[in-house]
Amino acid sequence: MTPGALMERPFLLVGLTGGIATGKSAVSEMFRALGTVIIDADVLARDFGPSVIAADGRLDRRKLAAIVFADGDRRRRLEAITHPRIRELFDRRLSDLAEQRFRGLVIFDAAVMIESGNYKNMDRLVVVVTDEATQIARLMARDGCTREDALARIRSQMPLSEKAKLADHVIDNSGSCDATGAQVLRLHAALTAELSQRVAR
Repeated sequence: MTPGALMERPFLLVGLTGGIATGKSAVSEMFRALGTVIIDADVLARDFGPSVIAADGRLDRRKLAAIVFADGDRRRRLEAITHPRIRELFDRRLSDLAEQRFRGLVIFDAAVMIESGNYKNMDRLVVVVTDEATQIARLMARDGCTREDALARIRSQMPLSEKAKLADHVIDNSGSCDATGAQVLRLHAALTAELSQRVAR
């Protein structure tokens, strides 16, 4: 995304985002299995506080949804508090990787990367999309919400079609796990080749 950053980093920084229940986390795990370094915004966001952290230390999506989807003002206040802290931890992680002269793919997995403007700091942007019917079904199954609630959450976010317009690469996660995995393999190979070409210059 930013030509200067491409030259400064010894690794390729790839932003990974999507919409609610598009399967972004599943795609992130596929990249992790291929040896990609993953920086997960949810993990960095553990400073949200105990009210939205589950017993296993992960973000409690249901509790967080009750905050961010029910009240726009509360969501904006939460973002104003958390985004600077997440950015600080993110920058520290990148500095550590640069000091280690890590040469590979680094994926920053963040749900609101485009909305926050941080996508502009990525070398490449990947957006995970799916059709709305699949989104609704996954969200209802995952969070136990009604169809109306699921649709309201989806509609409260930036449309996937708009996010996809900003992407360097789009992964369609509407189909089977195998179909998505094949897309991830192709993209991983393409990004790795891009990094190799850059290093060889």
